[in-house]
Amino acid sequence: EEFPDCSRIMQGLPKPELAYLAGLFYDIAKGRGGDHSELGAVDAEAFCLEHGIGRYDARIVAWLVKNHLFLSLTAQKKDLSDPVVINKFAQAVSDEARLDYLYVLTVADVRGTNPKIWNSWKASLFWELYQLTKQALRRGTANPIDKEELIKETQITAKLILGQMGVDAKNYQPVWSTFSEEYFLRHRPEEIAWHSRVLALNKNNNDIQIDINNEVAEGWTAIMIYAPKKLQSFIRITAVMDAMGLSIVDARIVPTTGSESLDTYFILEGDGSPVVGERKTGEIKSRLLQVLTTGDEKAFRIDRRVPRQVRMFPTKITVNISQDFPNERTVCELIAGDRPGLLFEVGKIFVAENVKLQNAKIATVGERAEDVFFITNSQNKPLDEQASQNLVNAIELALSDPKIA
Repeated sequence: EEFPDCSRIMQGLPKPELAYLAGLFYDIAKGRGGDHSELGAVDAEAFCLEHGIGRYDARIVAWLVKNHLFLSLTAQKKDLSDPVVINKFAQAVSDEARLDYLYVLTVADVRGTNPKIWNSWKASLFWELYQLTKQALRRGTANPIDKEELIKETQITAKLILGQMGVDAKNYQPVWSTFSEEYFLRHRPEEIAWHSRVLALNKNNNDIQIDINNEVAEGWTAIMIYAPKKLQSFIRITAVMDAMGLSIVDARIVPTTGSESLDTYFILEGDGSPVVGERKTGEIKSRLLQVLTTGDEKAFRIDRRVPRQVRMFPTKITVNISQDFPNERTVCELIAGDRPGLLFEVGKIFVAENVKLQNAKIATVGERAEDVFFITNSQNKPLDEQASQNLVNAIELALSDPKIA
């Protein structure tokens, strides 16, 4: 109740034990002479490796110990309105997982050292820096340190899970050959094993594969959709979800190196519970398959009411456009109140503006949607200035419509 945002982040950490270890070690070298952060980082990494923790995770703990004052000092001594400050901080943090770990450690450090020095001003500064950095990383600044090590450890764990499932390597290795680096960075081993098993078992079937899983993500229902990129499946899938009263709380849209896209949607019922029952999951699969094979998204109409929390505490609609020239794409960042039909509306605008969705990071934080879309024009090039402005205007106009807002 006292720290709802911090509590939510802590509960979402992939390995909370790393935060506990950092909390135990971050001040352990005080009084020994020298920089206690540097000395403590060495001790922390050695401890982790001696106790069987993987090298990548051991380095996260060591990095947290070494940089445990970084967020606090930046928030209190730097100009957070300066984009250069935010980008430098984001590049140093390197990825969203480290940011989450660092944020919870910083709050615990300051609040635990002396409750009297914790105040609303510090809480506001820390949270502002966290949010600005999160946005910078999601736009594309993220470049995980030891990326190769992380991919290697993720693959090793996924292989162990697949072995326990009885899936032979010769069956899933052809599937893995179509997965990009980004795929292995954005999915957990459990999700990779699930995808690999489904695709390996159905490799000789039709082009579209749909599977629903209530075990891979605790508290959520996960839907895997493997379909040809040419289908523009995003708008069709979001139409089905909204029409059925389901909320998308997270999504990972990651193209493969082939002609297919492997998308994972994490959904909940309208009351916030996972989808249960073979009848409901069967209906979801049936409707998704229908709309991906023969359906027309124009036939869908979203008539669910906007949740009371969104009406009472509206979130200002913010659309930011930036260019990712090295990857020849445009980045569209949307912040808005979560509402029925939000993603469907955005998808329709992309079609109307002749914009192609190449990738996306969809996240719902409470009643707030924080979505990043990686897009191009019809020639697979970044949007020019006029097209970018047209897109911003179209999104702002559509989402300001009182019928859906």
